Amino acid sequence: MTYDGRHLLADLYGCPVLDDVALIDAALRGAADSAGATVIGLHLHHFGEGQGVTGVALLAESHMSIHTWPEHGYAAVDIFLCGARHDPAAALHVLCRYLSPTRISQNLVRRGDISKLAREADGQKLER
Repeated sequence: MTYDGRHLLADLYGCPVLDDVALIDAALRGAADSAGATVIGLHLHHFGEGQGVTGVALLAESHMSIHTWPEHGYAAVDIFLCGARHDPAAALHVLCRYLSPTRISQNLVRRGDISKLAREADGQKLER
């Protein structure tokens, strides 16, 4: 099978600073750059002093998002990139450099089996 997209979900634990909007902004931009992705928009929302940040980077290649809970030292990260030349693992590495987690849990999901799409285009029936 051939996949066009990779969707990396990561839980970052033990992060010391998760309420700094400028840090989260720099982390997302740095992550996108390291993955070879193009940021076409970035929106962050800070929930207030000592509270978390929710952010999404809209990419030409898909998206990255982060939701932080500073009171728990926890961040949920979502990195979805299309195209073989884009590297979600590199993006996660950069995010971790900025956020300094003590523990990481991650799961990679391959998205868009393009070999099935090609068979469907050729008129072959696909399982649903």
